[in-house]
Amino acid sequence: MSTFDKATATRHLETMFAPWVQDLGLSIDTIESDGINLRMRFSERLCREGGVICGQAMMSLADTAMPLAISAVAGEFLPMTTVDQTMHFLRPAAKADLVAEARVVRLGRTMAYGSVAVRPAEGDLRPVAMAQTAYAILREGK
Repeated sequence: MSTFDKATATRHLETMFAPWVQDLGLSIDTIESDGINLRMRFSERLCREGGVICGQAMMSLADTAMPLAISAVAGEFLPMTTVDQTMHFLRPAAKADLVAEARVVRLGRTMAYGSVAVRPAEGDLRPVAMAQTAYAILREGK
């Protein structure tokens, strides 16, 4: 099993996701034993009126963080596709960097399940959104 460190995760973030995902201004904060923390820099382009970050941006943040978290736990990049993501928006996120704390709940041979807490990077660290996710692992020839 190879390592999936911060440099590897950053390389995958920069090359494996669609160009519009790159426009979200994402970066790896930390890799943990059970997942990854992915930061989305604040930008007015991600906001509705009043500087409130839109739900679509937060859902994309969570859906980008979890495949990286799954790969980090597996120790290698795993091709996968989203099967399900349920997002609960708990309170507005305004004019702040956000961090997705993506944690793998279960990693099986063909499916992976995770949980993502989206929090402001500073100040009131209570979650602004929570996601429960499921991914199909795409293993060729198996």
